[in-house]
Amino acid sequence: MTFKRHINKGLKQWKANTKRKPLILRGARQVGKTTLVNTFSKDYKYFISLNLERPSDLRYFEDYTDVKTIVDALFLANNIATKDLTQVLLFIDEIQESPKAIALLRYFYEDLPQLHVIAAGSLLEHVMDKVKSFPVGRVSYLYVHPLNFVEYLDAKQNKLALEALDEIPVKDFAHQTLKDLFHEYAIIGGMPEIIDTYLETLNVANLPEVYESIWATYKDDVENYANNATDARVIKHVMDVAHLSVDQRIKFQNFGNSNYKSREVGEAMRNLNDARIIQLIYPTTVTEPPIKPDLKKSPRLQFLDTGLINYELNIQADMLALEDLSTAYKGAIIPHLIAQELMSLNTINYSKPNFWVREKKQASSEVDIVVPYKDKIIPIEIKSGKEGKLKSLHQFIDRCNHEYAIRMYAGKFSIEKHTTPTGKKPYLLMNLPYYLGTKIEDNIAYFVNNHKIE
Repeated sequence: MTFKRHINKGLKQWKANTKRKPLILRGARQVGKTTLVNTFSKDYKYFISLNLERPSDLRYFEDYTDVKTIVDALFLANNIATKDLTQVLLFIDEIQESPKAIALLRYFYEDLPQLHVIAAGSLLEHVMDKVKSFPVGRVSYLYVHPLNFVEYLDAKQNKLALEALDEIPVKDFAHQTLKDLFHEYAIIGGMPEIIDTYLETLNVANLPEVYESIWATYKDDVENYANNATDARVIKHVMDVAHLSVDQRIKFQNFGNSNYKSREVGEAMRNLNDARIIQLIYPTTVTEPPIKPDLKKSPRLQFLDTGLINYELNIQADMLALEDLSTAYKGAIIPHLIAQELMSLNTINYSKPNFWVREKKQASSEVDIVVPYKDKIIPIEIKSGKEGKLKSLHQFIDRCNHEYAIRMYAGKFSIEKHTTPTGKKPYLLMNLPYYLGTKIEDNIAYFVNNHKIE
C-alpha cells in the first residue's frame, strides 16, 4: 500500500528548490523511507534506484572515483539518453554501506547540481566517523518517522474523519468516532508494514508475526551499533527489557536488574538513541522559553513506535476492552504515543518533546509534556480523572508566566476556569481529547488567542 505522508510536503519543496542539495532521508529501519522515494519518483521521467547492500549496485562507488563517471555508467546501464539531468532522480539506498558514497555526495552537489539525488540510511550516525570528508553544508536532511494518526486516517481513506479532526474545537458529535479510530491506531501503532497488514485483514491477530519480524531485525542490527562484544551484550540486554520501563524514568546503573555499570548502559542507550530505536527524553525544569533539557536528571525512554511496545508488553488484547486508554499500562501508553505524534511532525529537524520536573525531597512534581508556544511554555498532562488531581500541573502553573494549561484525556473538548489549590493563580484548562496529538499546536493557538482570564 502507498501511504500519503506528512513528509511529502518537504520532498516537494526540495524538488522545487533551484539551489537544492543532495537530500539524505534519516530514520530507523522499516519506517518507509524506500517506499516514500519510490512513490515520489513518479514525479520524474527517469528513476535510478540503487541499494548499496547489493554488490552490483555498490560497485559503482567502488570502481569509479568521480561522480560524472558514476552517472555516465548509471545512465548507460539504465538506457537513459537524456541530457536534462533535472528529469532524473537518483536514489542511493542503504548509503551507510559505503562511506565513500557518503563523501561523494558533496561532488554531486558541486559538479552535477542539476541531478536530483536522494540518499537514505538507517545507521548513518555509526558510519559518519568513518567518512574522511563528510559533506557538511553540501547535503540537506529530512527525517522519516512511523505513521501518525492523521496519516493512518488517510491510509484508511477516511476523509470525513480527517475533516472532523481539523475542526477547532472538535465537534461533540465526532468525538466517539474519532476516539474509536484512534484506539485502533493506538493499539497497532504506526509502522507501515503493520498498518498495511492490518488494513488488509482488519484483524489484530494477524500482526504478531510482523511485530516479531520488525523487532528481530532491530536486534539483528545490534552488531552494527556496537563497538565491541561487550557493547553488543549490553545493547541486547537493553532491548530485551527496556519496554518494562516505559512507565518510569530510568537510571543507567544496573538497568533492568543487571550488573552493568552506568557507563556501559549509557553507551548502549546512546547507540540505540542514534539508531532512533529507543530514544532518551530528558526533563526540563524551566517554566519560560527556551526549553532547556537537564541532562543531569533521569530521562524517560521513548521507543520508535508505541505499537511495538504494546506487543512487547503483551497488552494489546487488554487495550481492546478499554474505553479510556489513558489507564493502559499504568497510564504510560497515551503519553508515549502523544510524544510519538509530536515527533512525527518534525521532518525538517530532529527534535524530541520534553517533560517538566520539580524535584524536592517532600514534594516532587512531573508534567507529562511541555510545548513551547511564542513566549510561553504550555504544560500538558495526560490522564483521566478530575481537575483536582492535576497536582503537578498546578505546581507548574503557580510558577509560570501565563494562565494556560492542557489536560489530554478520553473525554470531550472543553475549556474551564480554575484556581490552583494554593489560591495563588486562576488559570484556564483546555480539556483536549487524546486523539488530537498531531493537532496540539493548532489547538494551543486557538486556546491562547481566543480565551483569556476575565
